[in-house]
Amino acid sequence: MGLLVTQGALLQCPFGVAPAPLSVLPTNFTMAANMPAATIMDNVPMLNVPSFGMCTSLANPTVAAATAAALGVLVPMPCLPVLPAPWFPGSPTVMISNKPALNNASKCQCAYGGTISIITPGEFTVNVP
Repeated sequence: MGLLVTQGALLQCPFGVAPAPLSVLPTNFTMAANMPAATIMDNVPMLNVPSFGMCTSLANPTVAAATAAALGVLVPMPCLPVLPAPWFPGSPTVMISNKPALNNASKCQCAYGGTISIITPGEFTVNVP
């Protein structure tokens, strides 16, 4: 059983250089530990999922171009996540505004190859299956 993810949860991408906090807008009107609860649809880049600092993925066109210009020496470039799909799997038995709740075991895939994971859920009291 996982923990419900809320505003302020810490996210990590393996190609990013720093963790980043999840931002959850209070539009779902569901709170946990006085923080807005997240759903699998809280995956909008730069609104919900911020930059992880610098990106080191060669699948990122800016990193690939900068690395090619540096004759093959990896050159990190600013991270701008591209998230084409929602968080997976979420918690299909707990619905928030008709969307599955986000639990701390969920992942989100970046188009540049990174699998974004939740390293701290934002709250530690509400369990969701």
